[in-house]
Amino acid sequence: MIKFLHTRIRVQDLDQSIAFYSKLGFVEKERKGSPQGNQLAFLELPGNDAFLELTWSEDYKTQCPEDLMHIAVGVPDIVDYCDKLEKDGIEIWPGGWREKFTSGERKMAFVTDPDGYEVEILER
Repeated sequence: MIKFLHTRIRVQDLDQSIAFYSKLGFVEKERKGSPQGNQLAFLELPGNDAFLELTWSEDYKTQCPEDLMHIAVGVPDIVDYCDKLEKDGIEIWPGGWREKFTSGERKMAFVTDPDGYEVEILER
């Protein structure tokens, strides 16, 4: 069987991005430099095999066109999860998500990381 292992995204500030993804539940497992001079951070969600690799390069300017790339996380209770994120200062969109979830609409929300990457949140 072929397995999905990881996704890499480039970031402008490694510490700021790690702090953001930590609020989403990711845990930093390793940080190291690459032979090309990049700084790498490997983040995992507990209980998952795949991981998120954050890469910072001195001369690289991160530009994230809207909707070009996103990751998705599944959570057991999206209302509780989104409440926690809002308390941590993270904006949930689309607006009015609480009302939409209680009216029976699909339970799907998004947050945006410091570099403009979207994180889709689904109840699973």
